[in-house]
Amino acid sequence: MTTATTASTRSTASTASIASAAERDTAAPEAGDDFAAAWRAWHDIHEADRASAHGFLAITAQHWLTAEPTRYDGMPGLWSTGEEGPVADLADGESLLVDGETVTGRAVFGPIPERGGRTAAVGDIVIEIAKRGGSDLLRPRHPGHPARTGYHGTPAYEPERSWVIEGRFVPYDQPVEVTVGSVTEGLQHVYAAPGEVEFAHDGSLHRLIAFNGFAPGSLLVLFTDATSGVTTYPANRSLSVAAPGPDGRVVLDFTRAVNLPCAYTQFATCPLPPAGNRLPFAVEAGEQLPHAGSIR
Repeated sequence: MTTATTASTRSTASTASIASAAERDTAAPEAGDDFAAAWRAWHDIHEADRASAHGFLAITAQHWLTAEPTRYDGMPGLWSTGEEGPVADLADGESLLVDGETVTGRAVFGPIPERGGRTAAVGDIVIEIAKRGGSDLLRPRHPGHPARTGYHGTPAYEPERSWVIEGRFVPYDQPVEVTVGSVTEGLQHVYAAPGEVEFAHDGSLHRLIAFNGFAPGSLLVLFTDATSGVTTYPANRSLSVAAPGPDGRVVLDFTRAVNLPCAYTQFATCPLPPAGNRLPFAVEAGEQLPHAGSIR
């Protein structure tokens, strides 16, 4: 997803994990009796990714770096940021594993691009070093964090082939920067929107603003609907859409609508959907509210 974030951050898994998940989410739906089986196989993998050892459920804190060297609980070194990017000054006996090499003394990570990131490890803890909204941050990821070990899964509607809907991608003349709010008060995100997806449901035509997806040419749609806050997460759900065909045809598989990290952790600042992306009907497909024990 191509994005420039104007403030703070949103929790994500690794780029490779997100890309592979996006590719699965945009896979062509199976036909006949294979549809439900293919959906369950996809959802099992999606759940495994969500609960992976160093995924977003493992994040225990979020620390914004400044020029003042600061020590954070559970992490070696005094951390700061400046012209060299994030830096960890390590005391005698302290070390970090960075790119497979043990680093002592001073770990310099270099300037990090917006929405980019690096990682360092100490024991079984992975430290995410990233830039969001123009500021550098740290997010330690502990496999033993209760949000991960106590995760009970996310229920979903039974997959119904009727919720796989053909539509049409309507491109803008030029990509448009769309500013959206966040689950964090006062935070805004700015995304490049290449166009809108148009589809019919119950005799009415609907349009949703689409952002660039992770896979080349693919799209990402954030939306709410009449189930939001009732049986599904109130703030948003996310739908990956495969790249449009030459004629603009797209397939919206609402059975693969998923929750964003903010449904599970306070260390996420997920974007809200564009104002026009609230559907007036109940999308009784895709993921529902997480089980009570799994909510932040």
